[in-house]
Amino acid sequence: MKDVVRIALRGIAVVSCVLLAACAPLRTRETPAAAAAQAARESELAQHARWTITARIAVSNGQDGGSGELIWTQDGERYSFTVHAPVTGKTWKLSGDATRATLEGVDAAAAVGTDPERLLHDRLGWDVPLKDLDAWVRGMRAQGRADVQYDAQNLPAVIEQAGWKVEYRDWFGERRPPLPRKVFASRGKARVRVAIESWNLDE
Repeated sequence: MKDVVRIALRGIAVVSCVLLAACAPLRTRETPAAAAAQAARESELAQHARWTITARIAVSNGQDGGSGELIWTQDGERYSFTVHAPVTGKTWKLSGDATRATLEGVDAAAAVGTDPERLLHDRLGWDVPLKDLDAWVRGMRAQGRADVQYDAQNLPAVIEQAGWKVEYRDWFGERRPPLPRKVFASRGKARVRVAIESWNLDE
């Protein structure tokens, strides 16, 4: 009987792997058409200095993590990154610009520094590549070398950059230009998942 169960479970696992593979988006290396489409998207998005997303964010380092409701507003170099955790009822806000970052709501007194990523790591244990995520969350390449794989619609499926692997699981394809709906970034044990509920692009 145990052998029968083991064989059955093995069969289920094989079927599940086949189904997952079938559902995985087609990924291709860069082609001239894909490169041109991406360049056009990035050029159009660069004209929108201000944007806001509402989303769900989940962060993990392999042992600890956290999640919550995210409102992220970017206005050029100025940013406001607010996370509300419904389970604890706690809300914290990271805001600043290219030279100053302030983290409020974590400790009794606000934490101030020059590096927002360092503040998040030191105060929350979160490894979030904010400087590059600004581009990645919009489906753009950040500054520096990047390797990109595309889907059948010539939209990024994977961007590998600065040691991070950024996967795009879903898009708001009806928007012009299309914008990401689900962005999963990983580097080593670090995981950052952003499920975007709404986009607002301002001129």
